[in-house]
Amino acid sequence: MARELLIGLMSGTSMDSIDAALISFDADTVNLEATHEHPIPAELRETMLRLCASGADEIEVMGVADRQLGELFAAAANELLAATGNAASQITAIGSHGQTVRHRPPTTTNPAASAFTLQIGDPNTIAALTGITTVADFRRRDVALGGQGAPLAPAFHRAVFGRPGESCAVVNVGGMANITVLYPDGNMLGFDCGPGNVLMDAWIARHRGRPFDDDGQWAASGEVHTALLKRLLSEPFIKLPAPKSTGRELFNKVWLGAYLDQLLEPVPAENVQATLLEYTAQTIRLGLEQIAFEPSTLYLCGGGARNGRLLKRLAALIHPCKVTTTSDLGLAPEWVEAAAFAWLARQTLAGLPGNACAVTGASTESVLGAVYAA
Repeated sequence: MARELLIGLMSGTSMDSIDAALISFDADTVNLEATHEHPIPAELRETMLRLCASGADEIEVMGVADRQLGELFAAAANELLAATGNAASQITAIGSHGQTVRHRPPTTTNPAASAFTLQIGDPNTIAALTGITTVADFRRRDVALGGQGAPLAPAFHRAVFGRPGESCAVVNVGGMANITVLYPDGNMLGFDCGPGNVLMDAWIARHRGRPFDDDGQWAASGEVHTALLKRLLSEPFIKLPAPKSTGRELFNKVWLGAYLDQLLEPVPAENVQATLLEYTAQTIRLGLEQIAFEPSTLYLCGGGARNGRLLKRLAALIHPCKVTTTSDLGLAPEWVEAAAFAWLARQTLAGLPGNACAVTGASTESVLGAVYAA
């Protein structure tokens, strides 16, 4: 099979930047060739955050943001090409996740007929401004088939990280955290287990004016507040069986504020941060316990993989399991999701499924996404 080049574009729950990854595919390997991080202007980020909840004049606001974000995605791809010296004609396709602004998966209280998920970042604009065929809107076909529409990365994890005869867990800690379990026989499970960085990022932004807690240093300066942690762990989502997925619609500053208001006295800000980190670690542990899976190795990816404090807590909580990052598997942790959407675009163009029923709960595997020709 001839070597192919694709670009994966990803903007996650944190909405801090667009990740653009140039990925090469050949018969047996997936290689990260180059990367580029493109900032999202503060004003557009605030608009997208507002779109995550119901508000006034949503269609007008979303329509404008959709075009603006599409232009940013195109700029990220074009800047990546310029930096690498590649021409648009050398790229098979762009796989664009877009930016999720609303995720309402099927639940016991939300029937499948009412479920939906919505990502913006106009792929028509991306294709027009890059001259590259763009594949996007990956999640809604899975929802149409009764699935959660998330997480989608586990199918990529199996394809790239799976090893015959070996079992492991891959945990993506982005805004939300999701677990992929890879069994020795090639079978898999996957599900969202709770918040990843989203609450920690929001809390440090509020109290320190920083976008994230570098290496978990601020959390390490505080102490876990036992009563608050107990209340956070009482959140019903944590105990739900898979398949399940979640987002900012549940885990947000209003949700956190409601639990803080239940306490008899204020909690020092650094102690809240320490508790939020512990919450992320504990919900990952509980997710593994829920499916009675004890991996020999847990590989972290996503922005949370660079949080040394989080890695240390996970290692303590799931000992003797080895906790490391996907760098040990040959793919830098912060670029796994962007690479996944390049892979999903390739699956779509080849007419191959991109979802996994054991993960999303969809009625059947399916080709995902829509193709926007250059």
